Amino acid sequence: MTTPVPAILPAPPPVLRAAFWMVGAIGSFSAMAVAGREASLDLDTFEIMLYRSIVGVVIVFAVLTLTRRWHEVSRRHPGLQVARNLAHFTGQNLWFYAVTVIPLAQVFALEFTSPLWVLVLSPLVLGERLTPMRALAAVLGFIGILIVARPNADSLSPGVITAALSAICFALTIMLTKKLTRTESIACILFYLTTTQVVFGLIAAGFDGDIALPSATSLPYVAVIGCAGLMAHFCLTNALSIAPATVVVPLDFARLPVIAVVGMLLYQEPLDLFVFLGALVIFAGNYLNIWHETRRPR
Repeated sequence: MTTPVPAILPAPPPVLRAAFWMVGAIGSFSAMAVAGREASLDLDTFEIMLYRSIVGVVIVFAVLTLTRRWHEVSRRHPGLQVARNLAHFTGQNLWFYAVTVIPLAQVFALEFTSPLWVLVLSPLVLGERLTPMRALAAVLGFIGILIVARPNADSLSPGVITAALSAICFALTIMLTKKLTRTESIACILFYLTTTQVVFGLIAAGFDGDIALPSATSLPYVAVIGCAGLMAHFCLTNALSIAPATVVVPLDFARLPVIAVVGMLLYQEPLDLFVFLGALVIFAGNYLNIWHETRRPR
């Protein structure tokens, strides 16, 4: 009597695997926003970034040691590494401030303009050409910003301004990361990301001579921020490695309704129709550009 050979289940299609990773990314970004707002009750944004970076250093050092990848950490391009991480540090501080003063959905909607800022700034930073389609995508994005922010004397608050500025800093981070990935591994980039931001955090948080320690209440939130920050980018990178950007970007925009519901349930934030409408216009600009870029001949 022969033993039946178990059937080998086919691997799930790339879209489903990418969706799985994006669920992790969406959950991580949302957890980081909530934890940042809660930690801000005890710590300022510089202190949050300092402790987040310390958690990141511990994780990155442990991973490099366990995987024996320390040889990938090079000393090339120190100036570019510092510039990239300074842009990220600035953007992340602005982002953490924004999540404490304006609705979470509004922060996320404005953050989605980062790829459109890349289109505008890449001719200056990367020497890339601004095509008519890229210009159209950028215009759509700025229209979306106006719908989300509705700038006037009452609505143009510091939180809206800092959220918009954080998107520009994240765009600079994306472009400088693109430059670094031409010669450096992800392990090397993450090593310098966490270590330099500990230094930036010490300088910024200690400028007034007083660095508050996390309390028993805020310490778990700081740990969540550190872990969720790395996990979000790890999941997003895996999703992009499995499926094209035309699939991943729409999945990433699911962050907006998720964080809107989270803000409504935890902080009684109203569901603002203009935020969703503006985010839809921003999404259209992003998706139009990606769709065009993936279909034009190389």
